[in-house]
Amino acid sequence: MENSPWNPTGEPVSLVGSGGNVTLVEGRCFCLSSSNGDIIYGRPEGLFLLDTRLISRFQLSIGGDFPEPLSTSPATPSITTFTSRARPAPGLADSSLLISRSRYVGQGMREDIVIRNFSLDTISTNVLIDLQSDFADLFAVKDGRTSRLDRSQKDRPIFSESDIEVIFPHTRASTKAQVSTTFSLSPTSVKVDKYHGSHNCALEWEIDIPAHGEWSLCMQISLSVDGNTIEPRYKCGELISKSYSFTQLKKWRHEVPVLSTSYFPLQSTVAQALEDIGSLRIFDPDYPDQPVVAAGAPWFMTLFGRDSLISAWMSLTVDPDLARGVLNSLSRMQGTKVNPITEEEPGRILHEVRFDKSLSPSLADSSVYFGSIDSTPLFVMLLGELRRWSLAREDVDRLMPAADRALDWIVNYGDRDGDGYVEYQRSSESGLANQGWKDSWDSISFADGRLAEAPIALAEVQGYVYAAYRARAYFARESGDKDIDIIYTRKANDLRKAFNRDFWLDDKGYFAIGLDKNKVPIDSLASNMGHCLLTGIIDTDKASKVVSALMSEEMFSGWGVRTLATSMARYNPISYHNGSVWPHDSTMIAAGMVRYGYVEQAHKIILGLLDVASHYRGRLPELFGGISRAELSTPLSYPTSCSPQAWAAASPLLMLRTLLRFDPWIPFGRLWISPQLPSEISRLEIQGIPIAHQRLSISYSLEDGLEVKGATPGIEILTEARPPLGGGNIADRG
Repeated sequence: MENSPWNPTGEPVSLVGSGGNVTLVEGRCFCLSSSNGDIIYGRPEGLFLLDTRLISRFQLSIGGDFPEPLSTSPATPSITTFTSRARPAPGLADSSLLISRSRYVGQGMREDIVIRNFSLDTISTNVLIDLQSDFADLFAVKDGRTSRLDRSQKDRPIFSESDIEVIFPHTRASTKAQVSTTFSLSPTSVKVDKYHGSHNCALEWEIDIPAHGEWSLCMQISLSVDGNTIEPRYKCGELISKSYSFTQLKKWRHEVPVLSTSYFPLQSTVAQALEDIGSLRIFDPDYPDQPVVAAGAPWFMTLFGRDSLISAWMSLTVDPDLARGVLNSLSRMQGTKVNPITEEEPGRILHEVRFDKSLSPSLADSSVYFGSIDSTPLFVMLLGELRRWSLAREDVDRLMPAADRALDWIVNYGDRDGDGYVEYQRSSESGLANQGWKDSWDSISFADGRLAEAPIALAEVQGYVYAAYRARAYFARESGDKDIDIIYTRKANDLRKAFNRDFWLDDKGYFAIGLDKNKVPIDSLASNMGHCLLTGIIDTDKASKVVSALMSEEMFSGWGVRTLATSMARYNPISYHNGSVWPHDSTMIAAGMVRYGYVEQAHKIILGLLDVASHYRGRLPELFGGISRAELSTPLSYPTSCSPQAWAAASPLLMLRTLLRFDPWIPFGRLWISPQLPSEISRLEIQGIPIAHQRLSISYSLEDGLEVKGATPGIEILTEARPPLGGGNIADRG
């Protein structure tokens, strides 16, 4: 089968190098490098913008040798300083030359290189910077296919001594667009002594650094498309503190809530989460006031339907506007016609956006693939949830036509055979074979290892549809449309009844992962049903068995809930979806458990995940291995895991909401806050939760109880334990 961006033939190449890797990210731009700052050709490294690699080689050598890395000091997710030293002379233990490379990523890159001499004498040495730009497509790099690119026809770089710049020109084969990468030196930088150029090039300096003196230069890298330059966020000669990216992140830091807690793993993990979500925001130049969240670095720095919707939903406690931006952006790109290649259908919400064809920063100019079975109901579900957080009625009215088109898609296209369930089956060989969140080719299987055949109705998708129906019923109730209210309330009730009948495996005590093409329950014990706790589709008489199954030794590793139980034939703790642990999956399961009143079990999951984050300096990975904590005392890293990744970054924010049992219904003037903390967390304070045009502050400790400040007048704060089915979607209370 032909490889395509939407359906790669293999998993991404590993980013784990001998010295580790560093990822810097800002919006659609990211940089992958080695631990000393070098971008080494032949590895999945580089500077990427709009799905194109601008730098494929950027290596610094001093005195004919590569510096020895000492430390990496991140300032923000897009800024870091690499510190190294020149290699000591033979027979000597110490070096007198200290090198710092301060790197700033944003719509391009800036790099400040400073070499300091700590000796008593002047040091004469050679500085060489090797450069290359191969314009490789992101997917070619991701899949390790760059070795097959034909470089014989590449245009040679152009060196301008007067402008102190190197230009790598290129003609894109697919669009014939003229693109170029420009490496520009600051006008105050020292003159280049030698230039070596072929398909790659090198800039060389012979320098003398006086005793206790330094030598420095500044280089900025930019992309041009058909003569139009995309200006880097950070430019040589400009104050970093005045740059667009820095001020945007500073504004984000100032506006998001502030957490103070007695439990350091929670404190550090939430702090890292806020930094990562801030860096993963994408600002469409056509709608700069409506940021969206990209799925994750390095390979998914773009708008995804499912990922962006779930991440925005998880982030409501810190920025409801992020959800508003995601909904507005997805509604503008909603399907309007039937296209089997892209799997577009009227009303369908997209799966993934890519910038590979147009090289335009505008989402409107991107290429789109629609092969997701869950993004469409999640769209309606998020709109309902956002209304609970006081989304303005006029904003709801503006988005309601898109929500109704999405609901029409569920009935007319999602439910392929009219049985009331939403199923998927790809319409093109280039599309995804599995179209739920577990979208690898072998992720949906029976207990004995047989792969399920499409069309497949996934358990969690029916839960999302149920929540979407309940949300639409509420919107109708709010607007006084009794007929629509009755229709969607009946749809929700009918779906819940059918789901609990057809998906329940009474002999096993858990729900099937889905139904196959013959409506046979796919009997694997998997994490999918945990999402059904969250949306409230599970009958209360089955909830205890579901929780017991999810917390069994087969499923709970001690760090989190496995995607597939150890007793299943396809269990593999180091697979992508068949036994690994995904923090967002486990966090959603924990939230669902609290919804049904299983607080102690939810706390075990949350504490396990916070321990995982502690092993990764506060940042939860996209996924990690499913090996039991009893067998291995540290979480097992997954080599191609994205970092930062949106719903992993947003998971700690949902953990906060779960611990607080924070459940708003602002249109009805109610807000449930009923914290229940594990014994490890004796105190939790969060200031500045944005809700109902106010900033709410919550303080809770085991000794002093709950204190709430800043609530909007007329909003009743309810502090009793909420009902078991109180918090999954908008229509559960009224």
